[in-house]
Amino acid sequence: MTTQRGDTTQTALGTDRPELSFVIPAHNEEGNILETLKRVSAKAQELVTTAEIIVVDDGSADATVAKVKSADVPTPVVLLRLSRNFGKEQAIMAGLERATGQAVVILDADLQEPLRYVDTMMEHYRDGYEMVYAVRDNREDESFAKRNLTKAFYRMMSVGSKFTVPEDARDFRLMDRAVVEALLDLPERNRFMKGLYGWVGFRSIAIPVVLEKRTEGETKFGFRGLFSHAFTGLTSFTSWPLRVWTLIGGILALFSILYAVWITIRTLIWGADVPGWSTLTVAVFFLGGIQLISIGVLGEYLGRIFTEVKGRPGYIVAEEILAGDHVAAKDA
Repeated sequence: MTTQRGDTTQTALGTDRPELSFVIPAHNEEGNILETLKRVSAKAQELVTTAEIIVVDDGSADATVAKVKSADVPTPVVLLRLSRNFGKEQAIMAGLERATGQAVVILDADLQEPLRYVDTMMEHYRDGYEMVYAVRDNREDESFAKRNLTKAFYRMMSVGSKFTVPEDARDFRLMDRAVVEALLDLPERNRFMKGLYGWVGFRSIAIPVVLEKRTEGETKFGFRGLFSHAFTGLTSFTSWPLRVWTLIGGILALFSILYAVWITIRTLIWGADVPGWSTLTVAVFFLGGIQLISIGVLGEYLGRIFTEVKGRPGYIVAEEILAGDHVAAKDA
Protein backbone atom coordinates (compact mmCIF):
# COMPACT_ATOMS: atom_id res chain seq x y z
CA MET A 1 0.00 0.00 0.00
CA THR A 2 1.12 3.60 -0.50
CA THR A 3 2.34 5.05 2.80
CA GLN A 4 2.15 8.76 1.95
CA ARG A 5 2.15 11.28 -0.86
CA GLY A 6 5.32 13.16 -1.63
CA ASP A 7 8.88 12.33 -2.67
CA THR A 8 9.28 9.66 -0.01
CA THR A 9 6.31 7.56 -1.18
CA GLN A 10 7.03 3.83 -1.22
CA THR A 11 5.64 1.35 -3.74
CA ALA A 12 4.04 -2.01 -3.02
CA LEU A 13 7.44 -3.68 -3.44
CA GLY A 14 9.07 -1.36 -0.92
CA THR A 15 11.28 0.42 -3.48
CA ASP A 16 11.67 4.13 -4.07
CA ARG A 17 9.38 6.08 -6.37
CA PRO A 18 9.46 4.62 -9.92
CA GLU A 19 10.21 6.88 -12.85
CA LEU A 20 6.98 6.05 -14.64
CA SER A 21 3.53 4.74 -13.71
CA PHE A 22 0.95 3.46 -16.19
CA VAL A 23 -2.69 3.79 -15.09
CA ILE A 24 -5.05 1.52 -17.06
CA PRO A 25 -8.80 1.66 -16.29
CA ALA A 26 -10.49 -1.54 -17.44
CA HIS A 27 -14.10 -2.66 -17.69
CA ASN A 28 -14.86 -6.05 -19.25
CA GLU A 29 -11.56 -6.21 -21.12
CA GLU A 30 -10.72 -9.91 -20.72
CA GLY A 31 -9.90 -10.20 -24.42
CA ASN A 32 -7.41 -7.32 -24.40
CA ILE A 33 -5.89 -6.92 -20.97
CA LEU A 34 -3.09 -9.51 -21.09
CA GLU A 35 -1.83 -8.27 -24.44
CA THR A 36 -2.08 -4.70 -23.18
CA LEU A 37 0.00 -5.54 -20.09
CA LYS A 38 2.64 -7.28 -22.20
CA ARG A 39 2.96 -4.31 -24.55
CA VAL A 40 2.94 -1.73 -21.76
CA SER A 41 5.57 -3.66 -19.79
CA ALA A 42 7.80 -3.93 -22.87
CA LYS A 43 7.45 -0.20 -23.50
CA ALA A 44 8.22 0.60 -19.87
CA GLN A 45 11.37 -1.55 -19.98
CA GLU A 46 12.41 0.29 -23.14
CA LEU A 47 11.87 3.82 -21.81
CA VAL A 48 12.86 3.84 -18.13
CA THR A 49 14.73 1.88 -15.49
CA THR A 50 11.89 1.61 -12.98
CA ALA A 51 8.16 1.53 -13.69
CA GLU A 52 4.86 0.20 -12.41
CA ILE A 53 1.48 -0.62 -13.94
CA ILE A 54 -1.77 0.14 -12.11
CA VAL A 55 -4.82 -1.66 -13.51
CA VAL A 56 -8.14 -0.42 -12.15
CA ASP A 57 -10.94 -2.94 -12.65
CA ASP A 58 -14.14 -0.91 -12.80
CA GLY A 59 -16.62 -3.59 -11.80
CA SER A 60 -15.98 -6.01 -14.66
CA ALA A 61 -18.43 -8.90 -15.05
CA ASP A 62 -16.03 -11.04 -17.10
CA ALA A 63 -12.63 -12.57 -16.40
CA THR A 64 -10.66 -9.31 -16.47
CA VAL A 65 -9.62 -9.62 -12.81
CA ALA A 66 -8.47 -13.23 -13.22
CA LYS A 67 -6.50 -12.31 -16.33
CA VAL A 68 -4.69 -9.49 -14.54
CA LYS A 69 -3.90 -11.72 -11.55
CA SER A 70 -2.27 -14.23 -13.87
CA ALA A 71 -0.20 -11.63 -15.74
CA ASP A 72 3.45 -12.64 -16.03
CA VAL A 73 5.38 -9.51 -17.03
CA PRO A 74 8.66 -8.08 -15.69
CA THR A 75 7.08 -4.75 -14.66
CA PRO A 76 5.23 -4.78 -11.31
CA VAL A 77 1.46 -4.84 -11.84
CA VAL A 78 -0.95 -3.64 -9.14
CA LEU A 79 -4.63 -4.48 -9.55
CA LEU A 80 -7.23 -2.26 -7.91
CA ARG A 81 -10.63 -3.95 -7.94
CA LEU A 82 -13.42 -1.45 -7.37
CA SER A 83 -16.46 -2.68 -5.47
CA ARG A 84 -18.74 -1.95 -8.46
CA ASN A 85 -18.79 0.01 -11.69
CA PHE A 86 -18.17 3.66 -10.78
CA GLY A 87 -17.38 4.90 -14.30
CA LYS A 88 -14.16 5.61 -16.13
CA GLU A 89 -13.58 9.02 -14.52
CA GLN A 90 -13.56 7.55 -11.03
CA ALA A 91 -11.48 4.58 -12.14
CA ILE A 92 -8.86 6.99 -13.44
CA MET A 93 -8.85 8.85 -10.12
CA ALA A 94 -8.43 5.58 -8.22
CA GLY A 95 -5.41 4.78 -10.39
CA LEU A 96 -3.89 8.23 -9.96
CA GLU A 97 -4.34 7.97 -6.19
CA ARG A 98 -2.46 4.68 -6.15
CA ALA A 99 0.24 5.56 -8.72
CA THR A 100 3.59 6.53 -7.23
CA GLY A 101 5.65 7.36 -10.33
CA GLN A 102 7.38 10.66 -10.94
CA ALA A 103 5.42 10.74 -14.21
CA VAL A 104 2.10 9.01 -14.89
CA VAL A 105 0.67 7.80 -18.20
CA ILE A 106 -3.08 7.16 -18.50
CA LEU A 107 -3.88 4.55 -21.12
CA ASP A 108 -7.05 2.74 -22.19
CA ALA A 109 -7.07 -1.06 -22.02
CA ASP A 110 -8.52 -1.61 -25.50
CA LEU A 111 -5.22 -1.29 -27.44
CA GLN A 112 -6.58 1.50 -29.64
CA GLU A 113 -3.91 3.97 -28.55
CA PRO A 114 -0.55 2.89 -30.00
CA LEU A 115 2.21 2.83 -27.38
CA ARG A 116 4.70 4.34 -29.82
CA TYR A 117 3.26 7.73 -28.91
CA VAL A 118 4.53 7.32 -25.35
CA ASP A 119 8.04 7.83 -26.78
CA THR A 120 6.97 11.23 -28.11
CA MET A 121 5.33 12.07 -24.79
CA MET A 122 8.54 11.27 -22.92
CA GLU A 123 10.53 13.48 -25.30
CA HIS A 124 8.25 16.45 -24.61
CA TYR A 125 8.28 15.66 -20.90
CA ARG A 126 12.08 15.77 -20.83
CA ASP A 127 11.89 19.09 -22.71
CA GLY A 128 10.03 20.57 -19.75
CA TYR A 129 6.34 19.99 -20.53
CA GLU A 130 4.38 18.91 -17.47
CA MET A 131 1.45 17.42 -19.38
CA VAL A 132 1.51 15.85 -22.84
CA TYR A 133 -1.89 14.78 -24.11
CA ALA A 134 -3.19 13.01 -27.20
CA VAL A 135 -5.74 14.46 -29.60
CA ARG A 136 -7.45 12.46 -32.32
CA ASP A 137 -5.87 13.08 -35.70
CA ASN A 138 -9.25 12.59 -37.37
CA ARG A 139 -12.77 11.28 -36.77
CA GLU A 140 -13.36 9.76 -40.19
CA ASP A 141 -14.39 6.45 -38.61
CA GLU A 142 -17.33 8.09 -36.81
CA SER A 143 -20.77 8.93 -38.08
CA PHE A 144 -21.66 12.38 -39.39
CA ALA A 145 -24.00 12.96 -36.44
CA LYS A 146 -21.41 12.03 -33.82
CA ARG A 147 -18.71 14.22 -35.40
CA ASN A 148 -20.96 17.27 -35.47
CA LEU A 149 -22.37 16.69 -31.99
CA THR A 150 -18.81 16.44 -30.67
CA LYS A 151 -17.87 19.73 -32.32
CA ALA A 152 -20.99 21.37 -30.89
CA PHE A 153 -20.12 20.08 -27.42
CA TYR A 154 -16.62 21.59 -27.45
CA ARG A 155 -18.00 24.90 -28.72
CA MET A 156 -20.51 24.96 -25.87
CA MET A 157 -17.76 24.14 -23.36
CA SER A 158 -15.78 27.15 -24.54
CA VAL A 159 -18.65 29.63 -24.09
CA GLY A 160 -17.87 31.86 -21.12
CA SER A 161 -15.09 29.58 -19.91
CA LYS A 162 -11.86 30.94 -18.41
CA PHE A 163 -9.86 27.95 -19.66
CA THR A 164 -9.84 25.78 -22.75
CA VAL A 165 -10.86 22.15 -23.06
CA PRO A 166 -8.88 21.01 -26.12
CA GLU A 167 -11.09 19.65 -28.88
CA ASP A 168 -10.77 15.91 -29.52
CA ALA A 169 -8.42 15.48 -26.53
CA ARG A 170 -8.25 12.00 -25.02
CA ASP A 171 -7.49 10.63 -21.58
CA PHE A 172 -4.32 9.16 -23.09
CA ARG A 173 -1.67 11.48 -21.66
CA LEU A 174 1.52 11.79 -19.65
CA MET A 175 1.51 13.96 -16.52
CA ASP A 176 4.22 15.07 -14.16
CA ARG A 177 3.84 14.28 -10.45
CA ALA A 178 2.92 17.93 -9.78
CA VAL A 179 -0.08 17.66 -12.16
CA VAL A 180 -1.20 14.40 -10.54
CA GLU A 181 -1.00 15.92 -7.07
CA ALA A 182 -3.03 18.93 -8.23
CA LEU A 183 -5.77 16.63 -9.59
CA LEU A 184 -5.82 14.59 -6.38
CA ASP A 185 -6.26 17.75 -4.31
CA LEU A 186 -9.54 18.60 -6.07
CA PRO A 187 -12.42 17.60 -3.76
CA GLU A 188 -15.29 17.28 -6.25
CA ARG A 189 -16.97 13.93 -6.92
CA ASN A 190 -18.78 14.63 -10.22
CA ARG A 191 -15.63 14.53 -12.28
CA PHE A 192 -15.24 15.43 -15.92
CA MET A 193 -11.55 14.64 -16.33
CA LYS A 194 -10.97 16.40 -19.65
CA GLY A 195 -12.21 19.60 -18.02
CA LEU A 196 -10.09 19.06 -14.91
CA TYR A 197 -6.95 18.51 -17.00
CA GLY A 198 -7.51 21.91 -18.59
CA TRP A 199 -8.51 23.60 -15.32
CA VAL A 200 -5.34 22.70 -13.39
CA GLY A 201 -3.23 24.26 -16.13
CA PHE A 202 0.54 23.57 -16.17
CA ARG A 203 2.75 23.64 -19.23
CA SER A 204 1.01 21.38 -21.75
CA ILE A 205 1.36 20.27 -25.34
CA ALA A 206 -0.86 18.20 -27.63
CA ILE A 207 0.26 15.44 -29.97
CA PRO A 208 -2.01 14.07 -32.73
CA VAL A 209 -2.58 10.31 -32.64
CA VAL A 210 -4.13 7.88 -35.08
CA LEU A 211 -6.20 5.28 -33.25
CA GLU A 212 -6.08 1.62 -34.11
CA LYS A 213 -9.10 -0.66 -34.28
CA ARG A 214 -10.02 -2.64 -31.19
CA THR A 215 -8.71 -6.18 -31.34
CA GLU A 216 -11.40 -7.54 -29.00
CA GLY A 217 -14.70 -6.39 -27.53
CA GLU A 218 -16.76 -3.28 -28.15
CA THR A 219 -16.63 0.30 -26.97
CA LYS A 220 -18.23 0.90 -23.56
CA PHE A 221 -19.50 4.37 -24.53
CA GLY A 222 -22.77 4.36 -26.44
CA PHE A 223 -24.75 7.46 -27.40
CA ARG A 224 -26.54 7.54 -24.05
CA GLY A 225 -23.28 7.30 -22.11
CA LEU A 226 -21.63 9.98 -24.22
CA PHE A 227 -24.61 12.31 -23.79
CA SER A 228 -24.55 11.85 -20.01
CA HIS A 229 -20.79 12.41 -19.97
CA ALA A 230 -21.13 15.58 -22.03
CA PHE A 231 -23.87 16.93 -19.79
CA THR A 232 -21.67 16.31 -16.75
CA GLY A 233 -18.96 18.37 -18.41
CA LEU A 234 -21.29 21.24 -19.23
CA THR A 235 -22.79 21.45 -15.75
CA SER A 236 -19.41 21.00 -14.03
CA PHE A 237 -17.54 23.76 -15.82
CA THR A 238 -20.08 26.17 -17.27
CA SER A 239 -23.06 28.10 -15.94
CA TRP A 240 -24.32 29.32 -19.30
CA PRO A 241 -27.23 26.80 -19.45
CA LEU A 242 -28.71 28.67 -16.50
CA ARG A 243 -28.01 32.03 -18.10
CA VAL A 244 -29.57 30.94 -21.38
CA TRP A 245 -32.90 30.29 -19.72
CA THR A 246 -32.67 33.61 -17.91
CA LEU A 247 -32.19 35.26 -21.30
CA ILE A 248 -35.07 33.30 -22.85
CA GLY A 249 -37.31 34.25 -19.93
CA GLY A 250 -36.40 37.92 -20.34
CA ILE A 251 -37.10 37.86 -24.07
CA LEU A 252 -40.46 36.15 -23.59
CA ALA A 253 -41.41 38.63 -20.86
CA LEU A 254 -40.48 41.54 -23.15
CA PHE A 255 -42.58 40.15 -26.01
CA SER A 256 -45.52 39.55 -23.68
CA ILE A 257 -45.36 43.17 -22.47
CA LEU A 258 -45.19 44.48 -26.04
CA TYR A 259 -48.08 42.21 -27.02
CA ALA A 260 -50.14 43.45 -24.05
CA VAL A 261 -49.50 47.05 -25.11
CA TRP A 262 -50.57 46.22 -28.68
CA ILE A 263 -53.79 44.52 -27.49
CA THR A 264 -54.62 47.53 -25.29
CA ILE A 265 -54.13 49.98 -28.16
CA ARG A 266 -56.05 47.80 -30.61
CA THR A 267 -58.95 47.40 -28.20
CA LEU A 268 -59.16 51.15 -27.55
CA ILE A 269 -59.17 51.93 -31.28
CA TRP A 270 -61.08 49.05 -32.92
CA GLY A 271 -62.79 47.36 -30.01
CA ALA A 272 -62.50 43.77 -28.76
CA ASP A 273 -62.51 40.73 -31.06
CA VAL A 274 -63.78 37.26 -30.23
CA PRO A 275 -61.07 35.61 -28.04
CA GLY A 276 -58.78 33.22 -29.89
CA TRP A 277 -58.80 30.02 -27.84
CA SER A 278 -56.37 28.21 -30.13
CA THR A 279 -53.81 30.99 -29.79
CA LEU A 280 -54.25 31.01 -26.03
CA THR A 281 -53.82 27.22 -25.82
CA VAL A 282 -50.64 27.26 -27.88
CA ALA A 283 -49.21 30.07 -25.75
CA VAL A 284 -49.98 28.26 -22.50
CA PHE A 285 -48.41 25.00 -23.64
CA PHE A 286 -45.38 26.79 -25.10
CA LEU A 287 -44.68 28.77 -21.95
CA GLY A 288 -45.33 25.68 -19.80
CA GLY A 289 -42.77 23.72 -21.81
CA ILE A 290 -40.21 26.49 -21.47
CA GLN A 291 -40.73 26.56 -17.71
CA LEU A 292 -40.37 22.79 -17.35
CA ILE A 293 -37.17 22.74 -19.39
CA SER A 294 -35.67 25.56 -17.35
CA ILE A 295 -36.67 23.84 -14.11
CA GLY A 296 -35.04 20.65 -15.42
CA VAL A 297 -31.76 22.45 -16.10
CA LEU A 298 -31.86 24.00 -12.65
CA GLY A 299 -32.60 20.56 -11.20
CA GLU A 300 -29.47 19.14 -12.84
CA TYR A 301 -27.32 21.71 -11.07
CA LEU A 302 -29.12 21.17 -7.77
CA GLY A 303 -28.70 17.40 -8.12
CA ARG A 304 -24.96 17.77 -8.54
CA ILE A 305 -24.79 20.09 -5.54
CA PHE A 306 -26.74 17.47 -3.54
CA THR A 307 -24.22 14.79 -4.56
CA GLU A 308 -21.29 16.95 -3.47
CA VAL A 309 -22.91 17.87 -0.15
CA LYS A 310 -23.44 14.21 0.79
CA GLY A 311 -19.68 13.75 0.72
CA ARG A 312 -19.67 10.12 -0.39
CA PRO A 313 -16.39 8.88 -1.90
CA GLY A 314 -16.24 8.78 -5.67
CA TYR A 315 -15.21 5.12 -5.61
CA ILE A 316 -14.52 2.23 -3.23
CA VAL A 317 -11.49 -0.03 -3.64
CA ALA A 318 -12.63 -3.53 -2.68
CA GLU A 319 -9.27 -5.19 -3.16
CA GLU A 320 -5.66 -4.33 -4.01
CA ILE A 321 -3.59 -7.15 -5.45
CA LEU A 322 0.00 -7.40 -6.58
CA ALA A 323 -0.25 -9.52 -9.73
CA GLY A 324 1.85 -12.35 -11.11
CA ASP A 325 5.33 -13.27 -9.87
CA HIS A 326 5.67 -9.98 -8.02
CA VAL A 327 3.48 -11.39 -5.21
CA ALA A 328 6.26 -13.80 -4.35
CA ALA A 329 8.83 -11.02 -4.63
CA LYS A 330 6.88 -8.89 -2.14
CA ASP A 331 6.46 -11.77 0.34
CA ALA A 332 10.14 -12.61 0.12
